[in-house]
Amino acid sequence: MIFASDLDRTLVYSKRAIEEFGIPEGLTLTPVEHKDGSFAAFMTETSFNQLKELSSHSLFVPVTTRTTEQFRRFFIFAQDIRIKYAITSNGANILYQGVPIKEWSKQIRDRLKIETVSQAELLSALEREGVCLEGERKQAEEWFFYFLLNCLPSNLERKSIEGLAAKSGWRISLQGRKLYFIPQAISKGNALAFICELEGVKTVAGAGDSLLDWDFLKNCQHRFVPSHGELAKHLAHMSVSGTSILTLNSGIGAGEEITQQLLRLFHSNPIF
Repeated sequence: MIFASDLDRTLVYSKRAIEEFGIPEGLTLTPVEHKDGSFAAFMTETSFNQLKELSSHSLFVPVTTRTTEQFRRFFIFAQDIRIKYAITSNGANILYQGVPIKEWSKQIRDRLKIETVSQAELLSALEREGVCLEGERKQAEEWFFYFLLNCLPSNLERKSIEGLAAKSGWRISLQGRKLYFIPQAISKGNALAFICELEGVKTVAGAGDSLLDWDFLKNCQHRFVPSHGELAKHLAHMSVSGTSILTLNSGIGAGEEITQQLLRLFHSNPIF
C-alpha cells in the first residue's frame, strides 16, 4: 500500500500558516523543516509520531510542489522517516533514494517542447490582455514559476488568468498568497502513477489541499482533504470512485486528523 501526501498545508505547516489558522489548545508542535538557521515548518507531535508509524507499515511518498532543494530542507526525511520515493516540483522530478530519476525528467522536458508555450510567451500573453499581477515572481527550477501576491485577484480576474493560461498549455493554482503557473504536462498524478507501476502497487491512500493535488488524489481509493484548502471548495463537484473525507479541523489540526484517520483505517483493514 502507498500513502501519498502533499506536505505544505496538508501534513506540515509553516509559521505563516500557523499564524493564519492558529493552534488548537493542547497540541504540541514538532519542528520538521530547517531554514536559514531556524525551524520553518511544523507538525503536531502526535501527527509526526503517527506518520512515522504509517511509514513503517506502508510506502510513504511525499508529493510536493516544492523544488527538490526546498524539499530537502525537511530534515525529518533524512533523520526520522526514511523514504524510498519523493515527488517534487509538482511531479517534474521523482527522487529515488534521494536521487532524481533522469528518465522521468527527460520525458517531462520532451512533452513541454511539444505541448506548452514558453514562460516568456505566457507572460507576454497575460500582459497583452491587461493582466497585472502585483508581487514578487519566483522561479521553481526550470519547470514553472509563481507569484507572491501583494493582493489576491478577484474571482473574475482569476477566471480570466486561468483561461489565458489554459490556452497556452499552462494552469494555475492559488495557495494562500502564492499563485502558481504550472505547465499542464507537469502532474503529480502522472508521477505517482509511474511509481505505482514501478512498485506494482494498486492500492493508494492520499491527502492534499490544492487543486494540483487532485491530479493524484482522483486515482486514490481513500482521499483526505483539509477543510481549509483550495480543493475543499471544489470537492463536492469531484465525481470519482473511492472515498473522499473532508477534515473537521482546519490548519495544523487537520494534519493530525489525517494521520489519525489513516492509522485507524490501516489497523481496521491492513490490506486496504
